[in-house]
Amino acid sequence: MKKSPTQFWIVVLALGWLFDLLFWGHEPGGISFSIYALITLLAGFLLLSCEGIRPNGKALILVPLILIFAVFTFLRREPLTVFLSHTLTLVLMAGLVVTYRGGRWMEYGLADYFARGFDLLASAFIRAGIFSAEARRIKQETAANGEKRPSPVWPVARGILVAIPVVAFFAALLSSADLVFAQRLDDFIALFRLENLPEYIFRAIYIALLAYVLAGVYLHAATRSSDEKLLGLEKPLVPRFFGFTEAAIVLGSVILLFGAFVAIQFGYFFGGQANIHLEGFTYAEYARRGFGELAAVAFFSLLLFLGLSAVVKREISAQQKIFSALGVALTLLVGVMLVSAFQRLVLYETAYGFTRLRTYTHIFMIWLALLLVAVVVLDVIQRQRIFALAVLLTSVGFALTLALLDVDSFIVRQNIQRFEQGETLDVGYLASLSADAVPGMVSLYQSPSVEQATRERLGAALACYQFRAGSRRPDTAWQAFHISDHRASADLALVAGELTGYQVNDSASWPITVTTPKGLEFDCYSSTFD
Repeated sequence: MKKSPTQFWIVVLALGWLFDLLFWGHEPGGISFSIYALITLLAGFLLLSCEGIRPNGKALILVPLILIFAVFTFLRREPLTVFLSHTLTLVLMAGLVVTYRGGRWMEYGLADYFARGFDLLASAFIRAGIFSAEARRIKQETAANGEKRPSPVWPVARGILVAIPVVAFFAALLSSADLVFAQRLDDFIALFRLENLPEYIFRAIYIALLAYVLAGVYLHAATRSSDEKLLGLEKPLVPRFFGFTEAAIVLGSVILLFGAFVAIQFGYFFGGQANIHLEGFTYAEYARRGFGELAAVAFFSLLLFLGLSAVVKREISAQQKIFSALGVALTLLVGVMLVSAFQRLVLYETAYGFTRLRTYTHIFMIWLALLLVAVVVLDVIQRQRIFALAVLLTSVGFALTLALLDVDSFIVRQNIQRFEQGETLDVGYLASLSADAVPGMVSLYQSPSVEQATRERLGAALACYQFRAGSRRPDTAWQAFHISDHRASADLALVAGELTGYQVNDSASWPITVTTPKGLEFDCYSSTFD
């Protein structure tokens, strides 16, 4: 940047303008985010490379993950997958910035992540200003030493003044020659109407602010990403102050409580449905309660062990072994409870069907169990510091699992399978899913192996989805292009003729319903919320 500050500012201003082009007046979804993430990455690599600054090889490991999550932002429409893909793209890009030259992100503790995050935030707001002041100082010193360089501003201004009448002359001739070109030229001239001035001022301001922030981020990567010193690496940030005996009593008490709970679980929950009836519960009633609470128990157990591991004094090896053994016992018991929670959720899904929240919880419990195991293993091998890396990898794994599973399509398959086994099917819930679900529904609707009753309900769900989608005004600009929407539209077109037999009651009365060709009626809106 110091070698060519003018070019640097031109690049970041161009990136600010590109943001305006991609996002102003368009829906936040679509391909725009992926394009912008890719271009800002490439621009950063090129700017830093021109300064002779090369990324550390370990830092480059983050790049494929960034690209994967950026791609999923326009491959999936399911809300949590989209949210996590956007969030992790930005988080991983920030991680790349703060470790660009050092590449020691795998060694970061939680304190390093927080400290470097705040440092990056500060750089985004102040570093570009410092850089500009330094560039002006160098320019003034150069001028004082008689090394004044000719300014490129006046030649550019003179060129623009000469070009305006020439371009206007040829534009007038071309407008006379082609009516379409004349219309486009009129539209372009209309952009400069006075009533549009407040909008243009606002857009110019946020373009400049975004350019300023991006300049600070790139400068941070160039000057403050060496990872020379990591927090708490040489000595703990917080001295161990909690006694081993007290900690052992706390862990031991929790283990006894968990042991009693697990014993009861083995006594009747794992014993089967008959044992539950003896206690006065139906299987569905028992399944409906508990899985959220058990997942919370596992989460807070993780925090308890992690907190104790950080503050408990273990002065001799025997204390370390006992503490680790208690951690292993805690993990085993929590693992059994997570299996119990998992089974409860399976029972709940068997009784009431699959939903997004239930699917999220299923996957979350698996990754939470893996994180708990990782924490205990790290304590045993005395590598508690890289717990932060375990959290990051677990978060990435959870988000990737959701994205690869294709949650809405998975829900369609599972609920159709339940219906064919004699359970009920919530047509309105299928219709409420995102565009990700449409290809799966169309494929099953067209399948000759699907029973007629199932096919009729799938057609009703597709008709309701089509009706609900038709009530929205989609953004047809290329910036809003989304793979999932495109596939859904293409697949719906394949069965559009057959769906005309499904009549959607769109009168003012509620609920809105759909009537199938055989006279069956279904609600287009579901009452299922969890």
